[in-house]
Amino acid sequence: MPTGLGLSGSRGTVSAPPFGGGRTGPWALVSPGTWKMPVPLFLLSLALGRSPMVLSLEKLMGPQDTARCSPGLSCHLWDGDVLCLPGSIVSAPGPVLVPTRLQTELVLRCHQETDCDLCVRVAIHLAVHGHWEEPKDEDKFGIAADPELEEPRNAFLQAQVVLSFQAYPTARCVLLEVQVRAALARPGQSVGSVVFDCFEAALGAEVRLWSYTQPRYQKELNLTQQLPDCKGLEVRDSIQSCWALPWLSVSADGDDVHLVLDVSEEQHFGLSLYWNHVQGPTKPWWHSNLTGPQNITLNHTDLFPCLCIQVWPLEPDSVRTSLCPFREDPRAQGNLWRAARLRLLPPRGWQLNAPCSLLAEATLCWQAPGGGPCQSLVPPLSRTNVTVNKTLELPLLNAHPNLCVQVSSWEKLQLQECLWADSLGALKDDMLLVETRGPQDNRSLCALEPSGCTPLLSRASTRAAHLGEQLLQDLQSGQCLQLWEDDLRALWACPMDKYVHQRWALVWLACLLLASVLFLLFLFKKDHVKAAAKGRAALLLYSAEDSGFERLVGALASALCQLPLRVVVDLWSRRELSAQGPLAWFHAQRHQTLQDGGVVVLLFSPGAVALCHEWLQDGAAASAPHGPHDAFAASLSCVLPDFLQGRAPGRYVGAYFDGLLHSEAVPALFRSVPVFSLPSQLPDFLGTLQRPGSPRPGRLGERAKQVSRVLQPSLDQLLQAPGAPGYPGDCTRDGT
Repeated sequence: MPTGLGLSGSRGTVSAPPFGGGRTGPWALVSPGTWKMPVPLFLLSLALGRSPMVLSLEKLMGPQDTARCSPGLSCHLWDGDVLCLPGSIVSAPGPVLVPTRLQTELVLRCHQETDCDLCVRVAIHLAVHGHWEEPKDEDKFGIAADPELEEPRNAFLQAQVVLSFQAYPTARCVLLEVQVRAALARPGQSVGSVVFDCFEAALGAEVRLWSYTQPRYQKELNLTQQLPDCKGLEVRDSIQSCWALPWLSVSADGDDVHLVLDVSEEQHFGLSLYWNHVQGPTKPWWHSNLTGPQNITLNHTDLFPCLCIQVWPLEPDSVRTSLCPFREDPRAQGNLWRAARLRLLPPRGWQLNAPCSLLAEATLCWQAPGGGPCQSLVPPLSRTNVTVNKTLELPLLNAHPNLCVQVSSWEKLQLQECLWADSLGALKDDMLLVETRGPQDNRSLCALEPSGCTPLLSRASTRAAHLGEQLLQDLQSGQCLQLWEDDLRALWACPMDKYVHQRWALVWLACLLLASVLFLLFLFKKDHVKAAAKGRAALLLYSAEDSGFERLVGALASALCQLPLRVVVDLWSRRELSAQGPLAWFHAQRHQTLQDGGVVVLLFSPGAVALCHEWLQDGAAASAPHGPHDAFAASLSCVLPDFLQGRAPGRYVGAYFDGLLHSEAVPALFRSVPVFSLPSQLPDFLGTLQRPGSPRPGRLGERAKQVSRVLQPSLDQLLQAPGAPGYPGDCTRDGT
């Protein structure tokens, strides 16, 4: 069973306006092409119930046929039907009456008030065909005309008009005699109309009408119309065959559509889903005999504008109700274009295949490789309407893979297919030349480019202009393929392969030159790249207060080494420190670190803060190194001048450990550079140590977590040890 989408409704009837466009009465008629079937959205919005817009049909009582004429005409309806024999067209002996237009209207022919049949009223409009004989030459010289010649002008023009009707299984022909006074008739002008009541027809039937005269002076008129069913008119209370009809409603639920049939549980009915094609017969999709009530679900991908629903009771000669509710549904329109395909039919034919009819236009275009827009070619295929599933011919001399067909609807491109891509291969880098031919064998050539059609021998800065002379020589030597021509224009496709090869040779030469330059630059900056790969240098300075604090510094240094940093700390250089002395060692390491673009990290502790205060209050003489390996005390003689003279920012960074020191304990002089609390501010601390733009923020956070996991155990051990370090005065240990 198909699955898909739907409409909504409830028990009731909905009618389209009668053929007269909403008016009632004998002249409520519409001409061919003006009557429209009920709008599906109108059916949905009314939910198949009564509405003030629903109009009842006129009722004619009695079974007899009648005819009546407009003023100025007299008419008579022959009793009984006649044979439908149009015969051959003959020449009119003079002015004659002929039918010019047919109009129809729906009425009800009733035997009783609730026992009616649908009936088609037909109006035939008449006009004068032919001319009166010209007066003879003697009339021009004042000779009296023969009175007998004036007699026809005072007589009547008479015509026998045949009206033929077909609606399976019924076929009828009636004969109407019509006459008009000749004096009132003017050649080519309408003289009025005659109205026939009426041809009975079944609900939902297709009716065909013809009208001609006997003898026949011109081609017969014809008209074909589809009559509405029980749901299309206000007839449920008047036509008995509609009383037991299954009433269908459609409702939407998200992407699904529900078909709900309002019938009793015992009633059997047939349901059919089909595609109603404008060209050709309908195409069944799904059919089933069911027992009511039923709720059938369709998926929205199954919807098409021509998908119709037909339902009828399983009884002899039952009336069928048809509904095509998806004609204006946007999803159905989208599904139709997604299902449409362009197909090549050798040698020069093509088709637009689609389940339903489409309102579309097609044109030919040239698709250059590279993905740019396909450029329209008005010749050879002018913009024309497309008939679905009908073979169309392309007036081309030769096919080319770059020739494509575009199909547009309401000026929106819907389909584009390069029909010869499969048989002739991929798109070619050919240049399309447009030749325009003038008088005296004059001709001009231009190349179709994205910017327009560029004259070959021009100074434009385009590819075609640069190769204009070469392309002209290729055309004259027969190297170009002619695609199409007429008396004034022609299209040529010229290969560009050889010019592309020349261009690629220059490109390869340029690439080799560029590679050589890059290799030299690589060798020139090899040492710099190696240094950058090692990471930024970081010199750690601290005051060696006790073994616990040294273990904490060692843990920090080891963790930083796992990052792209080159860490320098006196713990790992005790031999060099002893050999050179703290001051000389610090000077050498500070100079190398800053020269490589590194940073000096000052790790503040209670002891380091105390040393800083001594230096700031009493100067270098008041302080002596605390030990042979205390580089911090030795470095203050070089570090303090950098801070006092404003050279510290960008070269120094401060840090202290959570729980050992308050941020306010760091001397104000050193707060001119960033000072971080570790490990709580590790992400910012690591970001300052890295080179600008080195790690992404997310990765920097992961590195901070790694360093914190290494650092935290040593910090906790130091804080929990008896006699943990503190600092005097305002440098008291952080009790939090």
